[in-house]
Amino acid sequence: MASICAGCIDAESVLESFPTPDSREASPFGGLLPTVTPLSEFTPPPTITPMPKYEFAPTITPMAKYEIGPTITPIPTFALPPTITPIPKWQGFGQEEPLRELGVLEAFPGLSFDRPVALVFPDDGANRGFVVEQPGRIVALNSENDSNTFLDIRDRVRDRGEEEGLLGLAFDPDYESNGFLYVYYTADGPRRSVISRFSVDPGDRTADPGTETLVLEVEQPYANHNGGQIVFGPDDFLYVGLGDGGSAGDPKRNGQNPATLLGAILRLDVSSLDSTGSYSIPPDNPFVGVQDARPEIWAYGLRNPWRFTFDSETGDLWAADVGQNKLEEVDLIRPGLNYGWNIMEGDECYPRSCDTRGLELPIAVYGRDGGCSITGGYVYRGSRIPSLYGAYVYGDFCSGKIWAFRYDGSRVTESILLADTKIRISSFAEDTDGELYILDLDGEIYRFVE
Repeated sequence: MASICAGCIDAESVLESFPTPDSREASPFGGLLPTVTPLSEFTPPPTITPMPKYEFAPTITPMAKYEIGPTITPIPTFALPPTITPIPKWQGFGQEEPLRELGVLEAFPGLSFDRPVALVFPDDGANRGFVVEQPGRIVALNSENDSNTFLDIRDRVRDRGEEEGLLGLAFDPDYESNGFLYVYYTADGPRRSVISRFSVDPGDRTADPGTETLVLEVEQPYANHNGGQIVFGPDDFLYVGLGDGGSAGDPKRNGQNPATLLGAILRLDVSSLDSTGSYSIPPDNPFVGVQDARPEIWAYGLRNPWRFTFDSETGDLWAADVGQNKLEEVDLIRPGLNYGWNIMEGDECYPRSCDTRGLELPIAVYGRDGGCSITGGYVYRGSRIPSLYGAYVYGDFCSGKIWAFRYDGSRVTESILLADTKIRISSFAEDTDGELYILDLDGEIYRFVE
């Protein structure tokens, strides 16, 4: 998501908008205001030491607050990080059908939520979904017309900025046996992003707010571009998305600075998390042992990755990165790659000519004719809509448009405007059967229909 800024508008008031874009020309989406990108604060990007091999892996040490990294202990050299191995799940349909337009219908017509920004279905056999409300509450869905409060941490969540609040939820891969869940929220004093673990006792239907264990805290210079997605990958590691720290144009150059956790997707091992909140660094993370780079980083050069997900069949990691003035983008995330911000916006140089060597280009982009703030979705692996199988689905918060495309590993082979809705698309969701949902920030949850 992004925030709006204008040439003569007070910066603080402008940054408090969620998840609207940083700028565009005359707005077709309800009077949103354009941004003048600050240029005076740019500093040259850091030099990144080449990494032919990875010499080190970290030992767990307690993680101090605000980006103080763990101690790194030498271990024997090992080879370059592996690509994600496809994980067969279900072979799907015998023959791929062409993409076609779909409709949307309310999935839970008897329920409404307070600014829903995520819906997560743990693979625990209970067939329950959990709705994340931005002010700081998680609601358990018991049926189409019944719900209960599962976790309430509104007393510690800062949601004054429209991109702040309780933004992410991930259930531990062993949640059924250990009762652990992880959340991402923003907090005050100082303004920061927090990743924490909570616990559910066996037999309980609610999580205990008093069981919070801090995992990571990252100080945030501005109220926008917080990222907020947390997901366990097929490797059982926790992936965390952080934006560039906010303001317009990335004035602190965080996107091109691997010495900070901002503007990056992180990969953490929380399997041995102890009472102090210490996590491990997976030894095959691409920046382990690289000078002036944080070993937690999996990929960087991102502006505001508002929702990334793994394809449940192939293991591919897809991310949507919110644009600045012109372009929204979809990226296929690979370890160690630089996705270009703030040298590039989408597939174009930002704000003028640039050297694109060493930068990873997006798989898909769209401009202001399509919307102003991309929301990442999922590769559809369900069975209810055969025509959608294998397509990546994503949408735009401002326009309500939803698209889908198929990608063969080298190019987009098919693309379509799937639905043109009035939904303020805050997020998509996938249940344990691979069926998709669309979340409306105004309170409703929808599903696709033929």
